[in-house]
Amino acid sequence: MDSKKPSKSKTHPKMNGLRASDPFLAREKTRYEFPLPSREFLLQLLTERGAPMYADELAAQLGILEDEQYAFERRLQAMAREGQLLVNRKGALCLPEKLDLIAGKVQGHPDGFGFLLRDDGGDDLFLGPKEMDKVLHGDRVLVRPIGVDRRGRPEGSIAEVLEHVNQRLVGRLHNERGVFFVTAEDKRISRDILLEAKNTGGAQAGQVVMVDLLTQPSRYSQPVGKVVEVLGNYDDPGMEIEIALRKHNLPHVFSPEAEAQAAKTPLKVKKKDWKPEHGVERVDLRELPLVTIDGETAKDFDDAVFAEKKGKGWRLVVAIADVSHYVRPGDALDLTAIERGNSVYFPRRVIPMLPEALSNGICSLNPDVERLCMVCDMRVSATGEIKKYEFYPAVMLSKARLTYTRVWDMLENPKGEDARANTHLLPHLKTLYSLFKVFQAARQVRGAIDFETQETEMRFDELGKIKAIVPVVRNDAHKLIEECMLAANVCAADYLLKNEHPCLYRVHEGPTPEKLRNLREYLRTMGLSLGGGDEPGAQDYAQVLNAIKEREDAPLLQTMLLRSLQQAVYSPDNAGHFGLSYEAYTHFTSPIRRYPDLLVHRAIKAILAKKKYKPASKWEQLGAQCSMTERRADEASRDVQNWLKCYYMQDKIGAEFMGSVSAVTSFGMFVLLDELYVEGLVHVSELGVDYFHFDEQRKELKGERSGQLFRMTDRVKVRVVRVDLETSKIDFALVDDEGRLVGSGGNKAGKTGKAGASSAKTAPKAAGSGSVGSKSGAKASGRRRAEASSVEVSPGEVAPLESTRRTKKAAAPSAARTRASVTESRLSGVSAKPFFDDAEAAAWQADEPPARNPYAPRSGRGRSSAAAPATPAAKRKKPGTATQRRRAGAEQAAQGVPAAPKRRRRR
Repeated sequence: MDSKKPSKSKTHPKMNGLRASDPFLAREKTRYEFPLPSREFLLQLLTERGAPMYADELAAQLGILEDEQYAFERRLQAMAREGQLLVNRKGALCLPEKLDLIAGKVQGHPDGFGFLLRDDGGDDLFLGPKEMDKVLHGDRVLVRPIGVDRRGRPEGSIAEVLEHVNQRLVGRLHNERGVFFVTAEDKRISRDILLEAKNTGGAQAGQVVMVDLLTQPSRYSQPVGKVVEVLGNYDDPGMEIEIALRKHNLPHVFSPEAEAQAAKTPLKVKKKDWKPEHGVERVDLRELPLVTIDGETAKDFDDAVFAEKKGKGWRLVVAIADVSHYVRPGDALDLTAIERGNSVYFPRRVIPMLPEALSNGICSLNPDVERLCMVCDMRVSATGEIKKYEFYPAVMLSKARLTYTRVWDMLENPKGEDARANTHLLPHLKTLYSLFKVFQAARQVRGAIDFETQETEMRFDELGKIKAIVPVVRNDAHKLIEECMLAANVCAADYLLKNEHPCLYRVHEGPTPEKLRNLREYLRTMGLSLGGGDEPGAQDYAQVLNAIKEREDAPLLQTMLLRSLQQAVYSPDNAGHFGLSYEAYTHFTSPIRRYPDLLVHRAIKAILAKKKYKPASKWEQLGAQCSMTERRADEASRDVQNWLKCYYMQDKIGAEFMGSVSAVTSFGMFVLLDELYVEGLVHVSELGVDYFHFDEQRKELKGERSGQLFRMTDRVKVRVVRVDLETSKIDFALVDDEGRLVGSGGNKAGKTGKAGASSAKTAPKAAGSGSVGSKSGAKASGRRRAEASSVEVSPGEVAPLESTRRTKKAAAPSAARTRASVTESRLSGVSAKPFFDDAEAAAWQADEPPARNPYAPRSGRGRSSAAAPATPAAKRKKPGTATQRRRAGAEQAAQGVPAAPKRRRRR
């Protein structure tokens, strides 16, 4: 299907009768000047044909003209790439379902196997190591089901690779006896990337590099690459961020076009900016005492607030930076904003959605300078109900840049130093605070869910490494701003709905039937119940939370309630916000750092101008893109935080700490240390000499012989026994009151605290409620896709307890999970992960790979750049080199161990 691109036809081609019968012709006409047959219609014709069909035959049947041939072939190629069609060896078009093929995306596993995540949402198919030799994690494929494997999992065989998505990877360079290869930082890519010596780019073994793939993998060959960038050494300051940026494909360099446009952006508001746009005039709010209230380290100020009494109620003004005035649809800044989706916040570094000239400059509501803004002007009743509102563009001048700490100090100490220095602002802050109390009471009446979590902040030394991890105390100044932002967001959603203008809503749906059933069963075992029948509301969750406030196991029950909820996403279909108990909700208040907010601003402006805003892409695609970039940012931030915490814990091996059990799985339990706020795994083999059974329903481990129970919130004493930077894993061992390691059968630990410590060397059974021994175990059976459950974690919304998955190597369950932070960026969505499933148990089975010849190239963790060389299989017989065997013999002789008799060589 190759042809040269023709010149555009001047006239609309006359359609034959068959093309005119396309049921989706009207839709195609709205998208294209010269519409082609729709994808659905092409699939319909192939289905009716009942046999493979050649492209030229199909084109002739549809009356495709010569000028349309190129576009028609492009459409067929796109359908083949997405798995809707398959081109067989003879070049004929086939329907995958007729060939018993299933399209989907490959999800790799560090141990070499993988799964097919089906496009149709069906059960995942297991892909064995031989099948994974053909692909890398993330590739799109067509798979033929071939039955079940020995563990009862549906298994498939890759019939066709539709798309190789990995073209550039970040990893570490290794040199084994002159053989250069790169191991990917994303451990779900378990195959090594081979390099020719001339393609190493001057990098040294052990350094972090970017490599372009010259040849994709196949069953009979490894991928081959070329180093295109040398990032530096693994422990260089800031390297963890550089790796995360590339591992998660985060755009972090602005295009020359975007930089050029940012450089041309004015530094201040000009007279022409005051002119009405599409007949909509800007309101002069420069005299209104609007102020910004943010964190101490914030540099981009999206929002400013003002409140005053109006009769028995209030007037609340929320002014938001007018980014849409400077970032126009389709320009260079808009394209880069779509690609990034949102700003990404790392410890000590921010990857902004827009260049600094806008994010910290003309768009930021800095004090004492004129700035363009979009305003939501509200009238609030004495009971906290928004009676009316209006949106309009304006020009403002912020009267002060305040922080949460200063505002709270002024409200708590009205005669203090800060209050005396801001006497002109204090009355307005008091008015805002009185309005906040009314909003808070209305929130309780509404039944919004309010989870209590502990947030932490990292403090760094001059080298960029963690000096301390301290808890963050959220005061009422945080909540005051949160409630103001929630009010503006709700008004924006209502305004879009009333005017029937399409846009992206922030959608958070209730629990799925399966999660609801599991939650109710768990609550029943704890003597509780959840109302609401088959469709409980936020009020029902809030009632349970109120009922458990005084219970000792309240943190455990709160976590179970939280993890029953779904993720919040962006969607053009409004389904309400379950966690906040709103019928409609959107994001309006952070256009500097979130693209959905920018879209909402454009839609509101279009309504004011009595027009319709139509983006370049479909609303559904924009929603999926923004949801993806949000999750991508969360994952990258967690990776960096986990690595930093591992680095922080390196010098604490052997130290003992008190902590609380934060999660229980079939393969052990995670413990969050007091004061340090770092989390690690206590493997099941460290729980004691017993067989421990995992209760899936109650999420607890129980010893068969001793009856000892381990469940969330239990207080335990642990010793740090291992810290692995490459996989961001931290292992703990239980310690009894006498300082003995529980898992060692009561033996005293060595001086370093490593004696008797096991780093997950046994593999528990992980099929539901299984029995596991502390000395041995079986590999986890099966794999269930993790369905992350979260609520919106913006201030004043829902702040979930974040539970990062751990898998072996870098994809391992997080060794140092962190709590969702709402102080770093307001109204940001963060996923709350579920309990760990069978896949995690398999991932944590053993620290070292299965016994294998030391000469074989390894992809496991802890690989040294001087590891054993790759040797032909026929020569891989003796364990170790001759030098290693002589050295081992000398050590045995020194210990008085008699040497083994030498074998006589056969002649």
